[in-house]
Amino acid sequence: MNLLQDAQKQLNEMIVESLGRAVAAGKLPAEPIPAFRIEVPGDTSHGDFAANVAMVSAKAFKLPPRKIAEIIASELDLNNSYFEKCEIAGPGFMNFFVSQQWFGDAVKGVHREGEEYGRSDFGAGKSVLVEFVSANPTGPMHIGNARGGAIGDCLASVLDWAGYQVSREFYINDAGNQINKFGMSLELRYLQLYQDGIEMPEDSYHGQDIIDHAKSFADVYGDKYVSASQEERRKALVDFALPKNIEGLERDLLKYRIRYDNWFKESTLHNNGEARKVVDMLTEKGFTYEKEGAIWFKGSEFGGEDFVLVRSNGFLTYVVPDIAYHYNKLVTRGFDKAINVLGADHHGYVPRLKGALQALGVDSSRLDVVLMQMVRLIRGGEVVKASKRSGKAITLVTLLEEVPIDAARFFFNLREANSQMDFDLDLAVETSSENPVYYVQYAHARICSILAKLKQEGIELDDTQSCRYELLTASEERELIRHIAQLPGEIVEAAKSYDPARITRYVITLATLFHKFYNACRVKNEDKELMMARLSLCMAVKVVLNNVLRLLKITAPESM
Repeated sequence: MNLLQDAQKQLNEMIVESLGRAVAAGKLPAEPIPAFRIEVPGDTSHGDFAANVAMVSAKAFKLPPRKIAEIIASELDLNNSYFEKCEIAGPGFMNFFVSQQWFGDAVKGVHREGEEYGRSDFGAGKSVLVEFVSANPTGPMHIGNARGGAIGDCLASVLDWAGYQVSREFYINDAGNQINKFGMSLELRYLQLYQDGIEMPEDSYHGQDIIDHAKSFADVYGDKYVSASQEERRKALVDFALPKNIEGLERDLLKYRIRYDNWFKESTLHNNGEARKVVDMLTEKGFTYEKEGAIWFKGSEFGGEDFVLVRSNGFLTYVVPDIAYHYNKLVTRGFDKAINVLGADHHGYVPRLKGALQALGVDSSRLDVVLMQMVRLIRGGEVVKASKRSGKAITLVTLLEEVPIDAARFFFNLREANSQMDFDLDLAVETSSENPVYYVQYAHARICSILAKLKQEGIELDDTQSCRYELLTASEERELIRHIAQLPGEIVEAAKSYDPARITRYVITLATLFHKFYNACRVKNEDKELMMARLSLCMAVKVVLNNVLRLLKITAPESM
């Protein structure tokens, strides 16, 4: 149910019919009707909807906009519609007011749909693969991964609620330079346990996790691999440590309430030949050339720059398995759309990927990339770069030891991905209305408290469909109902723009409007019918809060 959209569609049809009658009556010339907009104005005291039809028709009809508006209004038939009146303002703006029936139907619709309220069939069941986080498995996840996890997971939920068939995927970079460096670092730490004078190069991994892995490996195998070949030793160490790191990533992300449908290994593309195959396919299509022993892709033919696919030593560059991976997503597995949530440093990488896909005969518009800006952690008004506990950079794990999961997920979704954000560690743990997630959860808890107290007094509502909603005439009541009616449309807009932060902002406004309503309108009062209508409204807001928080994977406490 999208009652806002239904009313908008109904109004559009009524305006078009009115114009038709005006033309038939000779009041307006028989000219094509220009495209016009119907919008919800920022200030609804002047109308629930506004149309610019008269303004955009002035040139076509060769009449002043206000005159056109008056003619349209004179031919409007509002009978059996959601609208009760139309007003003309200024030079020709048309403002329309919905009837009390619309407000009542909005509340009844929420109750009727319950846990499904907010869902739509906008996506028509198209399949979408959302890939996000995909952190390097050679070390712990950093704060950027924490933001990417919250954005990617909530985006996937938004798309699901908007009617898409969604899969979440983590791409494991278990091949290439970083794995070679991982193996080298493990090897040196392992050898240090048995030999003196072995130093770690500056470009190796120096983390405590590498030391711990080397010690654990030695506990199992002792000095067995000290005398082995370098290739055998490194392979044994990587085969031992990498699965533990991947298990750790999965465990930490589950704690963060992220569950993936699939974990895809880069090594699969090398082992099954798909990575090499894309080079062969591009060559067969005439989109490669040799230069100084290397194979280059003709990226300039697709609006980008040429780049190397195969080095002169025969090794593939990092972009080749990425091309193969996205070809696998869109062709081999046949997803209608692939969406990646990546750091802003991938800006130049995206055109390369899209150009190669286009060369392979894949519509590159089927790949969309959400670029995410950096996060700064703030404590006491100052930027934090290290964990107090370890003295090292704060990771996802150390963040969740300090900040509740609800706050972390909510805060990381407060702003659009393409905007830099400051994460206020002090505010995230504060139990006050200044903390937005606490403020929203408190609204839910407050409704639960209202319902519990009324139930203790024997006041309950079993039939939400027969309440006298026409009694809800206060501006605070109408404003609140308008907002709950916007949820399905907000989810669709968030899906269109790949911006789950819209939903976080929506629920903050919902909490604000509920608190405003609660302070202005007594739920329990002597007018029983009004009390029941307000009680039903509270229950509807509770449904909407529950649904949005469930979408965001935030808990909805019944008491605080």
